[in-house]
Amino acid sequence: MKTLIQFFEDCVEKYTDNIYLLEKKDNKYTGATYGEVKEKVYQFAAGLIQLGVNKGDRIALLAEGRNDWVISEIGMFYLGAVDVPLSIKLTEPSEIKFRLKHSGARFIIVSKSQAKKIHSLLKEIDAVEKIILLDPQDTYASHEIYFGHILQSGKEFLNTHEKAFTERWNSVEPDDYANICYTSGTTADPKGIILTHKNYLANIKQSLTLFSVPPDWTTLLFLPWDHAFAHTCGIYTLMACGSSMASLQLGETSIETLKNIPVNIREIRPHFLMSVPTTAKSFRKNIEKGIHDKGKLAESLFRLGLGIAYVYNGNGWDKGKGLKILLKPLNMLFDKILFSKVRQAFGGRLEFFIGGGALLDIDLQRFFYAIGIPMYQGYGLTEAAPVISANNPKKHKMGSSGPVALHMEIKICDDDGKEVPTGEKGEIVIRGDNVMAGYWKNPEATAETIREGWLYTGDMGYMDKDGFLYVLGRFKSLLIGDDGEKFSPEGIEEALIQQSKFIEQCMLYNNQNAYTTALIYPNVQAVRSWMAERNLQAGSSDFSREIIQLIEHQIDPFLKGGKYESMFPHRWLPSTFALITEGFTEENKQINSLMKMVRPKINEFYTDRIQYMYTAQGKNIHNEQNIKALQVLLA
Repeated sequence: MKTLIQFFEDCVEKYTDNIYLLEKKDNKYTGATYGEVKEKVYQFAAGLIQLGVNKGDRIALLAEGRNDWVISEIGMFYLGAVDVPLSIKLTEPSEIKFRLKHSGARFIIVSKSQAKKIHSLLKEIDAVEKIILLDPQDTYASHEIYFGHILQSGKEFLNTHEKAFTERWNSVEPDDYANICYTSGTTADPKGIILTHKNYLANIKQSLTLFSVPPDWTTLLFLPWDHAFAHTCGIYTLMACGSSMASLQLGETSIETLKNIPVNIREIRPHFLMSVPTTAKSFRKNIEKGIHDKGKLAESLFRLGLGIAYVYNGNGWDKGKGLKILLKPLNMLFDKILFSKVRQAFGGRLEFFIGGGALLDIDLQRFFYAIGIPMYQGYGLTEAAPVISANNPKKHKMGSSGPVALHMEIKICDDDGKEVPTGEKGEIVIRGDNVMAGYWKNPEATAETIREGWLYTGDMGYMDKDGFLYVLGRFKSLLIGDDGEKFSPEGIEEALIQQSKFIEQCMLYNNQNAYTTALIYPNVQAVRSWMAERNLQAGSSDFSREIIQLIEHQIDPFLKGGKYESMFPHRWLPSTFALITEGFTEENKQINSLMKMVRPKINEFYTDRIQYMYTAQGKNIHNEQNIKALQVLLA
């Protein structure tokens, strides 16, 4: 078994002159070859030796995606040091402070935009000796050092100590720690997930049994690089293939940076992209707006083409089979005259998306499949380094999370830990060399999660007869009816949001109650447009009743006789709802950095509203609290 160091050395030898990293500077993208990246990695690693970095030392990394992010991490590995990648979405000083103190980081590498988060914390964290600044500045405090100066120091060291440097990296073992990746810590203190060199190498090998990426392919890696999904599937799996990846052009603000995504996509012309549901929804929204702006005829043709493609594609597994084959000529026609033009917005070379990070609504999958750039849903978690399964061009079924990667064992277990038959629901449990070494300084949580080498994911799912894994949601997120039956709310919530332009956010609740309830944050802009079309004024005698009924009607398609009546058991759908005046956001801690709802915090904040829905007055949707909420929302 190799280390990530030897893996990198082998990739560089094989693909020396291939472009590995692309970065936009001076208003244009320039590439660094595998050989050039290796030269910088050597210099940075040698410079860290000059700083006194020892094997096993932890070094935190808080920066946006860029060439120096990769150079920094691999450079650490050459010394046997451990990278502690931190999310740039961490805004509270206490969140960063906990991770730095808990990991015992000696140094922290930061970009210019992130440095201000660190300076005020240093006096509270004795272990951190220096801040390594990726960007130059006019003067440096005693505790600061510029990245470029470390490279220069390392270059000088290598001129006279090359043998000692080689001996140092050859001493690193496969079971040595590579990363400590912290969870979001939404319900308790964050846990530090320890991933070894062996874990990463195993998962790279496993991932490549699902996808093959040619050496001449390129992607734009716009997801946060500290996340396991982008980290393994981007930085290291692409390295294994000799492929290229570009970093997102940074703006002055996070909003400005996000606006660069479509611009950079057109510049890079990627062959595939990694995406999460929030980004996928944004892409779809922009596509549909572009079609709408072309007029009613274009919009009608687009909808007709989508409908034909939906039927022809089926669930992907049965694409064009049976009578569907009769639609092939029409499907090809719409693809040529319409969908191919839509794809030009993505550079014209995009083959597919890989979806991860959260469950992806099947309607989104059908949409992107129809326009000719399938979004292949996958499943994983950081504790598994992270890939467990994924749909792919050769084998896919929309609605599933795809086949399980090779070189990994999986079983579905009941509450007693016993394996259940194919098709039955239970906890997803896996075993393989990709399973984490454990949680940093948390043996209790480690023992609870890893038992006899098996990783208990905490996710509910099942395997179908064709070998596809279906993920139904987190066990901790499961709702429980008064009959004791457990169900996952996530699919229902996503469906309600996707099928209704009037529902912005939705969270279901049931804790052994007679019926399920929902907290709903309306799409205020869509509601205002609907009111304007009907000349309905806020504050008029009947405006609240009509709008509350409008929201109620968004649930009707899932009930008996509705368009989607067979999607979910009716007893799981909300019988009543509370309209709320503020959305779930990262700022109010009700959404985490992966854009997932933090249910315990939401439940706690809205305890009174939830309890009210289980009273006779609250069960009536036209209750005074919903009326007041509308008055605030539409004031």
